[in-house]
This record gives sequence, C-alpha cells and structure tokens, in this order.
Amino acid sequence: MAEDKKLGFDDTPLIPGTRWHVHDGQRPQPPVVAPGDESTQNSPGAAPADAIILFDGKDASGWVKSSDGASPLAWKVADGYMEITPKGGDIATKAHFGDCQLHLEWASPTVPSGDDQGRGNSGAYLMGLYEVQILDCYENVTYADGTTGGMYGQCPPLANACRRPGLWQTYDIIWAAPRFIGDGRVVPARVTVLHNGVLLHHDRELMGPTKYRQVASYRPHAETGPLVLQDHGDPVRFRNIWYRPIVGYDRT
Repeated sequence: MAEDKKLGFDDTPLIPGTRWHVHDGQRPQPPVVAPGDESTQNSPGAAPADAIILFDGKDASGWVKSSDGASPLAWKVADGYMEITPKGGDIATKAHFGDCQLHLEWASPTVPSGDDQGRGNSGAYLMGLYEVQILDCYENVTYADGTTGGMYGQCPPLANACRRPGLWQTYDIIWAAPRFIGDGRVVPARVTVLHNGVLLHHDRELMGPTKYRQVASYRPHAETGPLVLQDHGDPVRFRNIWYRPIVGYDRT
C-alpha cells in the first residue's frame, strides 16, 4: 500500500465516548499477533455433540438468498466449503437464533488482490444486523474499526491475528442479543470474539446494529434473526459453521 494512501474517513460522526470518527483512519491499529496451530488446515475440527450444524461442507439446504429469504443460494458449494460467486449476493440461514455460541471458518482468496477494504472482504452478521468484519488484513492496512474481527464501525479488535491468504481461519463468538424492555429501555447487545484462538473482544457492549459511515443506535427488532454472510465481491470461502443456543441467559 502506498504510504500516502488515505485510510478511512474524517468527515463521519464522532463515536460517543471516544475521540474517533466512525471508520477513522487515524485510530490506532490493532497489534499484529501471530496465531498458533495451523493443524486444522486440511480438515475442520469436530463440532460439539449438542451443536446445531449450519453448514457441514456439503449440505447448504439450510441457506437462502438474504435478499428475499427464500431463494436457494447461488454460491459455489464443493470440496467441503462454500464460496462467494460473482453476483451471488448475501446469504442467510433459514434458522433464526439469538443468544448463542457460534463457530465458523473462512478463508480469503489464495492470491490476494486489492488493498484496504478491497481485499478478501466479507462479513458475518449476527441476527442479520451486527457485523463481525471478515477481511484479509494479513500485511494489509485499513481503518481500525473495519479490520478483521472488528465490530464494524464501532469497535476495533484487540489484535490482528490474520493468517496468510488462502489459509483457513476461525471465529468463535459468544453472542448476547439486546433486550428491548416495554418501557423503552434497551439492554445492549454484548459480544466476545476469538480469531484463530486470539481474543479480539471480551464482553464488548455494542451501540446498535451495524451502519456504514454513521453512528450505530438501537431500534426495537425481533428477538432472533439469521446468520447472514456478506457478498462484498470477493471469493471468500466458508466451512464448518455451527452454533449452540445459550438458554436461560437473563440480562434484563
């Protein structure tokens, strides 16, 4: 990346409680941390016995186009993974869920192209609303709240744990959905994220659903929602996606 390339934005709103603009190019970068064991590259790890499988590498019947919530997905499904295809569009699970433990594995293109936000870009939207950024940030710099594993537009990750392009990477996410109380009070969503075993967020409180170039805020929405995987125009691959509902998590 050229040294004079401008990252992010300086004309967006300030994030409340900070001195940083949304997608601020001057916000400090997360430190690079080399992730550990790569022994699961050839085959994914086994899901827990009580996990609900969303994608096992073969059967994608539990997914639909996010645009209409009904049409079969148009992504490539082969060789144990599904891959974003040109104009494939975002996809969503038929299953809707709230509080959960979520596991997914993804890989950016083996031969990288582009830089900044234009390199291996996708996203995992919890409940279809809250984005954990997927991006190839291996030796690729972008604005801090848009880096790999960031809660997009809100919270940069504590570290950059990216593996080389083409290698499989893991997200393990503990998600606590927001609660909308009858008197108008909101109990904010909270999230913990590990990337390749490295902690990125711990019980992080969110300001609302993901927005681009705007400050997030809450409006009442459904108690559950789908997992949405974003088509941002790059052929990102996914495999071994499962979740475990968290039952009895009283946050009111």
